[in-house]
Amino acid sequence: MRPELTDRIRHLLPAHSDRPEVNLLYRMMRDYPERGGKGIRSELLLLSAQAHGVQVGTPAWESALWLATTLELFQNWVLIHDDIADDSEERRGQPALHRTYGVPLALNAGDALHAYMWAALLQAGVPDAAPEILTMIHRTAEGQHVDLAWVEHREWNLQPSDYLEMVRLKTAYYTVVIPLRLGAVVAGRVPDARFEEAGVALGAAFQIRDDVLNLTGDAQSYGKEIAGDLLEGKRTLMVLDWLTCAAAEQREVFLHEMNRPRSEKRPDVIRQLLAWLLESGSVTRAQRTADELATRGLTLLTEALSGLPDPLAAGTIVTVAQGLANRHA
Repeated sequence: MRPELTDRIRHLLPAHSDRPEVNLLYRMMRDYPERGGKGIRSELLLLSAQAHGVQVGTPAWESALWLATTLELFQNWVLIHDDIADDSEERRGQPALHRTYGVPLALNAGDALHAYMWAALLQAGVPDAAPEILTMIHRTAEGQHVDLAWVEHREWNLQPSDYLEMVRLKTAYYTVVIPLRLGAVVAGRVPDARFEEAGVALGAAFQIRDDVLNLTGDAQSYGKEIAGDLLEGKRTLMVLDWLTCAAAEQREVFLHEMNRPRSEKRPDVIRQLLAWLLESGSVTRAQRTADELATRGLTLLTEALSGLPDPLAAGTIVTVAQGLANRHA
């Protein structure tokens, strides 16, 4: 993430109160932002602003930086809530916030950080950005609800197409679609309609890669616990694909284990389930789907960016999007 954004977050969030309890809240609000992150979403927004003609150092660039800060704050409060909902152990290589401070305090810190996201948006001074932010929140909440409802209702009678629809809502809009659109908005231009279709495809590809890394990645570079999705009972493309062809006894073991709460899941069974998944070819098929989505998204994105005022920034967007949708580590 760019230092300019880190500085804005640092100065925007409160740092001191006379009450020790409130000081704890302030520390908790700063916790996830200070852990860092790749800043992919904010970078796409800033590159999109430049591609659409915003010059560094101008008032419009200052607005773009505040919009990028808004995205980073959104990402962090959503992650606090997401970790609580999933009962996750880690975030960015450290204990999840609720693991250290408990669910009530972590939930409240996420709510407080949400409020400062709107404060950053007000600093941007771009009225047309608010509907984009609202769309981002609505779509993300819808996708998160679908994901959580499947877990809550123990729903496994699903198809890979159900997964793809969920991640298009949960991941694609806030990862790709809205950052690209906000870059056009801050430049005073109408966003290209193809940003939505391109972003939906690229965001879905990104989420599939992330789910694959959760099963096959290196814990240190991935930043989250390996096989955490299995422990949390996530409906991923690989799992849904595997369930369509798994042997009856394997499927029975899987469903029985998934009906256990996370705290009661057995490590040896999880290791066996992971081995079955990796042996089944489902990961390879998921990667193939991600490849197809990435190709389609990159083609549409390249078309949408052609002819913009800054072709160098436009080309960098394609490069960043390519790395996002094709990452394997």
